[in-house]
Amino acid sequence: MATKGAAPVTSSSYTALVRFDAERRVSEIDRRLFGSFVEHLGRAVYNGIYEPGHPLADADGFRTDVIDLVRELGVTTVRYPGGNFVSSYRWEDGVGPRALRPRRPELAWHTIETNEVGLDEFARWATAADTEMMLAVNLGTRGIEAAVDLLDYANIRSGTTLSDTRAANGAPEPHDVRMWCLGNEMDGPWQVGYTDADSYGRLAAQTARAMRRLDEHLELVLCGSSKPDMPTFGAWERVALGHAYDVVDYISCHAYYEEHDGDRASFLASGVSMDRFIESVSATADQVKAELKHEKVMKISFDEWNVWYNRRFHREDKITDPQTWPYAPRLLEDRYSVVDAVVVGGLLISLLNHSDRVRAASLAQLVNVIAPIMTEPGGPSWRQTIFYPFADATRLSQRFALDVAVTSPTHSTSLYGEVDVIAASATWNDATGNASVFLVNRSTRPVDVAVESPVIAGGDVVSVTGIWDDDPDAANTLENPNRIVPRTNNTASVTGAGLSLTLPPISWTAVEIVR
Repeated sequence: MATKGAAPVTSSSYTALVRFDAERRVSEIDRRLFGSFVEHLGRAVYNGIYEPGHPLADADGFRTDVIDLVRELGVTTVRYPGGNFVSSYRWEDGVGPRALRPRRPELAWHTIETNEVGLDEFARWATAADTEMMLAVNLGTRGIEAAVDLLDYANIRSGTTLSDTRAANGAPEPHDVRMWCLGNEMDGPWQVGYTDADSYGRLAAQTARAMRRLDEHLELVLCGSSKPDMPTFGAWERVALGHAYDVVDYISCHAYYEEHDGDRASFLASGVSMDRFIESVSATADQVKAELKHEKVMKISFDEWNVWYNRRFHREDKITDPQTWPYAPRLLEDRYSVVDAVVVGGLLISLLNHSDRVRAASLAQLVNVIAPIMTEPGGPSWRQTIFYPFADATRLSQRFALDVAVTSPTHSTSLYGEVDVIAASATWNDATGNASVFLVNRSTRPVDVAVESPVIAGGDVVSVTGIWDDDPDAANTLENPNRIVPRTNNTASVTGAGLSLTLPPISWTAVEIVR
């Protein structure tokens, strides 16, 4: 990872205190918290991870420069193949000889799907990228039978028609997919086959029970609300869980954040919205648990989250003559700024601080489509600003998330009222004593922060790096891919069991402590 030289930070009258202790643990972190998402959408797959004519393509047509960046990013799981795409997808279209695979109109994004990449190819890509597949099944236009067939094809070793077909298609070993999503955003009117919570909950429960008859050790994700401001939010979770609580392991959360009408203060405080969303879903799940007299605590899979400038994308723009639907168009290719990277850092802090309930999460998406990684057909790949906080979190997060107490100045936001200008999380490894601290400054002023913890005593602060810039709207582009890279914060100093540093305005900071 490139690191710019040390940059001076001007001290401020703003001060904050961050405290944590190894004895006060939130949870052991499930590494699936650092997952991502690849959907057949725009250039995510075609001319994204897959470009067979590219000079750096491997034998399967996958770009090795992209694979290298995915490894650097540290992605642990990848949710596939959707997303909205999955709700009308026939998984059989994507297996077998490529020359025989059908070309179909893709109803979610109004493009042509060639099915050049399907399950077997994506499984090979996931192996090359050192990540685990998380599959979604179609509960929009299909249901129980198709889901069980896909599970048979993917996970049974041999001896059934579908498992033997997989072997004949060049994948003799089962893909052994552990985590499965029971549909996608089934509460959304934009979704092919969308429905009400009662109908979905019944179908999801039936599908889950059938899949468990074939493999009882699966981890199954029930669709929660597609965003927290859906009219049915809360009631959807309660009703769907009422049907499926005993046969699923997770309920999903989806949320995207963007700056509205120049309200940067609220945008920078997006982590507050994520906190409230997670806590509301947890409370609803616990209510169902109590009503059903169940012992299991329902986990959360926050399997779509990111900054997405959704208002720039109008669904009616896709509605064209189906005779002219394109192949792999440039859709949802947001360019991310320093501000966006700081917001993503704040959302990562929220996920870590709720890792007792959020056991899996997927940054949506991975390549080109609202993504940390961008590519140019026939050309280079590069890191967007949001790449760096995510890579820091995956690289530095230790075994346990710790309970962090923050005493911070506050400022006013129109959406969330008074919020702390500093957000923080800390992680620690009991075996090595190594620790990390992640900090976000949401304000436009520098903040002097004192970090106090017995974890720091006797440790060496190996690095204090972050993302900030005099121009918070600066971004990385094809023409200038390294405009924003991590900087060293030269204000950090250690005294006893404490660390002091000055956080630049609108910044993400990662501190690595090693014993």
